[in-house]
Amino acid sequence: MNDKQNLNLEDLGDANTGAKGSEAGLEAVYDVPVTVKAVLGTTAMNISQLLKLGRGAVVELDRKVGDAIDVYVNDRLVARGEVVIVDDKLGVTMTEIVKSST
Repeated sequence: MNDKQNLNLEDLGDANTGAKGSEAGLEAVYDVPVTVKAVLGTTAMNISQLLKLGRGAVVELDRKVGDAIDVYVNDRLVARGEVVIVDDKLGVTMTEIVKSST
């Protein structure tokens, strides 16, 4: 497989039955580490502005309250969701899976 090809996990299938998308075919990738980011919003500022920020400073983002947040896996947008609170911790509920354009 060259670097330009993407691996579609559903194509792995079940090694025993050949059934696509089965859990058994995914066992080979269960321990592969990935980086997951939930992005609430973004902003642009100069370094001088950044250095002036102190404790309690508010940074205005490009999203409004209630807007969906973006969920990235290895810097690739895969879903959108909503922020939730679970046992006093923040979490994300996936509301939309973003189809890959590749």
